[in-house]
Amino acid sequence: MEPKKWHITMDEAAAWPVDPGERSARPLEHGTMHVHWYAPKGRDKQIPHDQDEIYIIAKGSGEFHREGERVSFQPGDVLFVAAGEDHRFENFSDDFATWVVFWGPRGGEPA
Repeated sequence: MEPKKWHITMDEAAAWPVDPGERSARPLEHGTMHVHWYAPKGRDKQIPHDQDEIYIIAKGSGEFHREGERVSFQPGDVLFVAAGEDHRFENFSDDFATWVVFWGPRGGEPA
């Protein structure tokens, strides 16, 4: 499927194919910005990314681990992760899904 240019629903994103070797669907992009739909099952096997990112929790609940800190999350919460930071979702519900927005240069933006 061709990435959309400006609009995507949760249902469309959930049905979007995940490219081989990827962990999330990538239905929306423009320049350095790309939006993913991430709905891991069982265990989150993420590794640090080379761009800054924001998670916008769409469904489910659990715990988020970032650089040794841990917080609970629920729908509507927003989480920021700077490029290169260790992070992952843990103890999440079976219905967990989140939007992920990546943007900016490799290595992240200056603080």
